[in-house]
Amino acid sequence: MSKLGGIAILVSLLSGGCTMIPKYERPAPPVAPEFPTATAPQTEPEGSEVEWRDFFGDERLKKLIELALANNRDMRVAILNVEQSRAQYRVTRSASYPSVNASGSYTRSALSLTGFPQAGGGTSTSATFVSNEWSASVGTTSYELDLWGRIRSLNRQALEKYFATEEGRRNEQISLASQVATEYFAQRESQELLDLSRRTLDAVQQSYNLNKAKFDAGASNELDLREAESQVETAKINVTTYQRQIAQAEDDLVLLVGARLNGDLPPGKSLSDPKVLKDIRPGLPSELLERRPDILEAEHTLKAANADIGAARAAFFPMITLTGSIGSTSGQLSNLFNPGTGVWSFSPQVSMPIFDGGKNRANLDAAQVSKRIEVANYEKAIQTAFREVADALVGAESYSEQIEQDGSLVASEQRRYDLAELRYEHGADTYLNVLSAQQDLFSAEQQLIQAQYNKLSSQISLYQALGGGWK
Repeated sequence: MSKLGGIAILVSLLSGGCTMIPKYERPAPPVAPEFPTATAPQTEPEGSEVEWRDFFGDERLKKLIELALANNRDMRVAILNVEQSRAQYRVTRSASYPSVNASGSYTRSALSLTGFPQAGGGTSTSATFVSNEWSASVGTTSYELDLWGRIRSLNRQALEKYFATEEGRRNEQISLASQVATEYFAQRESQELLDLSRRTLDAVQQSYNLNKAKFDAGASNELDLREAESQVETAKINVTTYQRQIAQAEDDLVLLVGARLNGDLPPGKSLSDPKVLKDIRPGLPSELLERRPDILEAEHTLKAANADIGAARAAFFPMITLTGSIGSTSGQLSNLFNPGTGVWSFSPQVSMPIFDGGKNRANLDAAQVSKRIEVANYEKAIQTAFREVADALVGAESYSEQIEQDGSLVASEQRRYDLAELRYEHGADTYLNVLSAQQDLFSAEQQLIQAQYNKLSSQISLYQALGGGWK
């Protein structure tokens, strides 16, 4: 067996030592075992089981989400963070293996001496001797034997940080899809409110024209005319307002998507379409721990802090490093690898901390405090997730009830407006009652559209809070 082979075996045996990472125990979730007001039908799938393409039923929205995932700059940064973290893990992991280097050198030297005797008598003044030396070797330098698990602890820390950035990327995907969907439905809400305002403008314009004709014929007073005129101007203001909101919502979508919106997108669905989003159920709070990416990200960060304690503990123990090489040396290049030219060296070193001014103790204390901080961050992530799910559930369920109530209100106000207009046409009522009924009808229709948007927004928030979309 070669000397270098024996060194490699010794390294592998000594490197299988212990690790000082504390045993990880997941903190108990500081939340209730069930979500409040969770009355969704049990036949519906859980949010985490529904892929985002199945949850969103609007083809135009799906296309926008696909564009955003491909072009959004925050998404690109999240992906690059994962690649950077993966590369950093490989850098840290490389310390687990000895670095083997090959080297070669050539030295030519001269030595001058004086006082050498000559054959005919006397001495020479000087003589020069020239020598050549060729050498080649392969070996390792300052390789640390990981007897106490310091390097493995650092490897584990880097690996958990890599896992955390991967969960961060997944969280960014879910968040981006939800933001695009929410902004898209906000634009759809403004569009439907704009359509309502235009229909109202047409109606009040006809009413104004009728009052104007009556006023010109002396069959109506100026007060009715000015009230009708006021309705027209108010409707025009509403049209302008919602046109502006649509343009601003599109600007927000362009920013989220990361590219201009072209004209070949499929048509969108109405807010009242029952298939625009898929119904889901929340499941149990304990299941959030296994599927919501920001919670998993916090847990991986906690595990990284736990591994850092192992590295800090190992710093109290001796550090053993190895330096070894094997090669050959010769005065002539042609004889460099001939028998009798071999050389080898093996130089272990032991470094024992005796006095460091409390540095190692301080590092261990800092690592332990860091872990307690990450425990608190992990628990806060769980509490935040629980609150977001609970809020989204309350919103989705309450807005479902409100939509039914708003629908009934719209029907009632529509009937009231029809009756008021009929009475005014027959001279049995004043135009003020028509104006009041029309304003209340418009307000009720506005409220219904807004409730439909709020319900969809709550459903999207619930889907995001449950960690759905990506396995």
